[in-house]
Amino acid sequence: MRTILVISAAICATVCSFAATTAPASANEARIEARGGVIWTGSGSEGTLGAAAGYDFDLGDTLFAGPEVSADKILDDDARVSFGFGGRVGAKIGERGKLYAASSYQTKFCSECEDAVSVGGGYQHAFTDSIYAKVEYRHFFIDNGFSDADTVVAGLGLKF
Repeated sequence: MRTILVISAAICATVCSFAATTAPASANEARIEARGGVIWTGSGSEGTLGAAAGYDFDLGDTLFAGPEVSADKILDDDARVSFGFGGRVGAKIGERGKLYAASSYQTKFCSECEDAVSVGGGYQHAFTDSIYAKVEYRHFFIDNGFSDADTVVAGLGLKF
C-alpha cells in the first residue's frame, strides 16, 4: 500500500508540475502536495504518508480560505487510507508565506477505529511561483472511547 501511495503522489506531482509551468499566473491558487510525518496517541506513535489537494480563494490582500481533500495512511499493517474533507482559512505572511487554521472530517484510519474531526494549523512557504513547502499540526477528536490523536506533517507541493 505504501508503494501505491508513493507512486500515486509522484505521478500527481509530475502531471501538476507540467500544469503549473504552463498555466498563467492567477491570484487564486489550486494546489497539490505530498506529505509525511508522525501521528501519536497515548499508546505510541507511527509514521504517516499522504497527499492533499485544495484551492485557496483570495479574500482581499491579506486573507485566504478554501476547501481541501486528502488521503493519508498510517505506516502500520493494520491501518488503511483515511480520506479527509475540509478546508483552511488564514493570512498571507509577506509575499511568500501563508499562516492558517485547518479543520476536516476524516474517515476511519483502521477497521476498528472511528471517524474523526481534526483541527489544527500550519505554515506554508512558497520557494518559487509554483513550488512550496509546509509544516502542519492537527489534533484528531475521535469518539467512542478511542484515544484522540495528534499529527505533525511536512509537505512539498505544487500550486497552479
